[in-house]
Amino acid sequence: MAWVYVLRGDRRYYIGATEDLQRRIAEHQRGSNHTTRRFGGQIELVAAKELPSMIEARKLEQSLKRKKNPRLVLSVLKSAN
Repeated sequence: MAWVYVLRGDRRYYIGATEDLQRRIAEHQRGSNHTTRRFGGQIELVAAKELPSMIEARKLEQSLKRKKNPRLVLSVLKSAN
């Protein structure tokens, strides 16, 4: 199984894909990712969707990143559940 997830920092969003959601969120919170390290102190998981494979998760991740609109991304993830 794989996950597509959206994190929110101070005023920014991050879209990612992983096979281990809890481990990946912990890495973001420790500052192991250079992109979310710039978010500041608090990182919040705002949406996540489980998919059958990492291939499907990467496809959805890329599709969501092309949307460039966090509200639209969140509505797509929430309506797909």
